[in-house]
Amino acid sequence: MTTIGILGAGQAGSTLARAAIAAGYDIVIANSRGPATLKELVSELGPRARAASAADAAEAGDFAFTAFPYSPSDRLPVQELAGKVVIDNNNYMVWRDGNYPEVDSGRKTIHELRQEQLPDSKVAKAFSHIQFHERFSLRVPSDALPGLFRLARPAGAPDRKALVVSSNYPDAVELVTRFYDDLGFDAVDNSPLSESWRSAPGTPMWRHHVDGQSRAELIHNLQLAQRIESRLKERSAYRPG
Repeated sequence: MTTIGILGAGQAGSTLARAAIAAGYDIVIANSRGPATLKELVSELGPRARAASAADAAEAGDFAFTAFPYSPSDRLPVQELAGKVVIDNNNYMVWRDGNYPEVDSGRKTIHELRQEQLPDSKVAKAFSHIQFHERFSLRVPSDALPGLFRLARPAGAPDRKALVVSSNYPDAVELVTRFYDDLGFDAVDNSPLSESWRSAPGTPMWRHHVDGQSRAELIHNLQLAQRIESRLKERSAYRPG
């Protein structure tokens, strides 16, 4: 049975844990305050989940999911994550994170910086344009579900949505593609990490992050992205909707 080490137990981490468990995965989850603070969450998640320190969660996972924004001062379990695929769902948001000159200038993406923090891991940008909370404007009862659940569909469904994955490692892309499929989504490969700006906030594909887009639509919208436009939009005071 595949185990995912989830680093970060906030909205994204806890929602991903619920979805993964429903798809048959085991979970080891950690936060910055210690496993004792996750007792209630783990009880809610059930027997396929347990809490641990960040290092222990990283070591226990066959792959990992980082559910927190990038910061140069992050202290990550580098050794425990060595050789593993690390899914990073972070987006660069100046209003929240401040400015990083390498990203503002277009020299690097925020996910290339994460890869530099984890030089022996295989970082993949994924789950970065799917909401882990309810729809901002509720229209029908199902809108109260997180987008990760609300938009999921069985393989072959005519209205199945697609999500982006970017990585410097083909085997990481393959792993994320399988994981997406298990959770109810198609995948679009937008590799390497240097191209991950195409799925950043403010780009054409991002305009559909609330209600999703088909695989063909996502491919088309990724191709429409313009580097200068995306950098300017990333500097804006974006607030999640």
